[in-house]
Amino acid sequence: MAPQVSRATVLWRRFRRNRAAVLGLILFVAVVLMALLADVIAPGDPLSRTGMPLVWPFTEAANPLGTDQLGRSILAGIVHGARVTLMVGVVATVISIAIGVVIGAVAGYFGGWVDDVLMRVTDAFQTIPSFVLLLTLVAIYGSSIENIILAIGVVSWTAPARMVRAEFMALRQREFVDAARNLGVSTPAIIFREILPNALPPVIVFASVVMATSILMETALAFLNLGDPNYASWGNMIGQGRAALRTAWFCAVIPGVVILLTVLSFSLMGEGMNDALNPRQKK
Repeated sequence: MAPQVSRATVLWRRFRRNRAAVLGLILFVAVVLMALLADVIAPGDPLSRTGMPLVWPFTEAANPLGTDQLGRSILAGIVHGARVTLMVGVVATVISIAIGVVIGAVAGYFGGWVDDVLMRVTDAFQTIPSFVLLLTLVAIYGSSIENIILAIGVVSWTAPARMVRAEFMALRQREFVDAARNLGVSTPAIIFREILPNALPPVIVFASVVMATSILMETALAFLNLGDPNYASWGNMIGQGRAALRTAWFCAVIPGVVILLTVLSFSLMGEGMNDALNPRQKK
């Protein structure tokens, strides 16, 4: 008799078949380690001056990636900025997915006028470009890092909501749902305990897209000088580096490359998770 293989093991086997996904995982782990070891790699305040302004990369041992216009270490900004950038991506994604799951689950389960009302609200949000709405919220409530994260989460929930709604509409008439109703299980329990776990796989895959988009949105805000200047973030580094783009291009290019690799890692991991969660894949 063949030994039982856990679901986690099966998912990992499917995931690692995709070499691009494994590369994305390696890049993501590197970014997380960089954030965790920031105080070891570049101790001190990343916003403090560490040398002469606009020192080129690989010319000083104290500042291996050079310095910006204010003499701040680019390496310190990269490793400490990883914390802020990952925080923006993760928290904004959790907010958007949470809002989308609740609205999509309620609309998909109840249908009727409840579905009509919630989908009209969703349509209203989708008629306004996400970044325009984000700019409006940040302009009204301020550009603190907390407001930026909340605003990104608020403008990103519509796609997860529609995805969850479609899954619920397909699952709400299944036999296990009817059995739960006949057993007297409460409606919230049916929605969140019976149906939701079966509707989550595509949402989990899509979360990687939301996370990448959240990082890019924060970067775009910082490029427009709407980021929080009290934190070292990759977006702020690009926004401040554009002033010296012709004479010291590395100030903007280095954090830009790091953002590119981070966003790429999310995209590759999302593709791998999609393969792993696909029931048609072999074990």
